[in-house]
Parts: sequence; C-alpha cells; structure tokens
Amino acid sequence: MKVQVHMPKKPLASKDIDASAFGEKVLYRTLKDAVVMFQANQRQGNAKTKERGEVQGSQKKPWKQKHTGRARAGDKRSPIWRGGGTVFGPRPRSYVYHMPAKARRVALRGALCGKFQAGEVCLFNPSGFTRPSAKEARAVLADVGAPRRALVVTRERNENVWKSFRNFPGVAVRAAGDVCAYDVVAGGLLLIEEPALAELEKRVGVQAEGAKS
Repeated sequence: MKVQVHMPKKPLASKDIDASAFGEKVLYRTLKDAVVMFQANQRQGNAKTKERGEVQGSQKKPWKQKHTGRARAGDKRSPIWRGGGTVFGPRPRSYVYHMPAKARRVALRGALCGKFQAGEVCLFNPSGFTRPSAKEARAVLADVGAPRRALVVTRERNENVWKSFRNFPGVAVRAAGDVCAYDVVAGGLLLIEEPALAELEKRVGVQAEGAKS
C-alpha cells in the first residue's frame, strides 16, 4: 500500500509499505463502541440539582390543611412551588466503564486500517526537532497540505515535538503506546514516525493479536 512520505525541504514522496497487519476491513460497531467509551470516560459527571431537603426554605406548613379554599401545601420547598426542590434531577456520578482489552485492540486496528484505506497516512521523521520550534512544525503542516486536523505519532514521548505542535488547533501529539482508537478517528491526517508504525503493528497487529490470544 502506498503512503506519503514527508522529507524536509523536499516535495512529498510516496512509499510502498505492508499494512496487512492492520487488517482488510473496519469493524465499525466495535470502533464506535471504543469511541463512545472514550468520550464517556472524559465526562466529569458533576451535574447536580438541589433536592427538596437541600433548598432554602422553612418546613412550616404555609396554611392550614382545610377550609381555606386553596390547595393543600406541606412546605415552601415542595417541587411544585417556585424555588422548590427538583425531582429526579441529575446527581454526581461516574460515567467510567471499560471495554475488554481485546476489543480495544480490534478497534484501534480498525481505525488504523481505515486511515490507510482513506489515504490519510503520511510518514515523517521527527529527528529535525532538536528543540521546540513552532516554525518547524508549521513548515511540516504546510508541506503535507495544511490539514485542519492532524495526529502526530512518535515512537516514544518526544517533548520537543509535543512543544512544537501543541499550540496548533486541531493537532495532537501522541506516543505509539498511548494512541487509542478515538485519537485516530478524530485526528484527521495521521503523521506517523516509521518506528512508531512498527510499534503499533507490534501492539495491535493481526499477528500480535494471535500471539496474545
């Protein structure tokens, strides 16, 4: 399969790579489940409304029960009164849950397979980032077509690359060991270091899956 290759100060080239380790089809249901799981785990879960026992107000009965011509009332904190408590409102809770590890690997493999099929993979070499440089990062993005969103993947955590790209909206930087299916799906163009591609193949490739099972 052909992918683009970024070379500093040179036009984009192409290269044949073997992407068979990432499969031939995308399991969209598993991929969707992984994306929804990631988004659920990011929720703070701190939405809260005050119940009847938490709002301000007296517990005194506002008028007597009978012979007033008005509806019965217990106290000012009743949910049917203005300023009263909320019935069945949201309470703080955790939305965190986890899919099986094998399902997460399948989802990530499918996301990478989809990127290869869509032609949204570009190899690049981060060795030029000897220090943080937004100018260098801007040049890389311009060379690959100035995508609105991009995911930069390095073999291991690279502080110079991260500091260079961190202020560009829509651009995220991840190490190969930290990438998840959501990162790939939401990342747009995949700018990946070739050793990082080998790490992902070792982590979620078809052969790796057989060895783990």
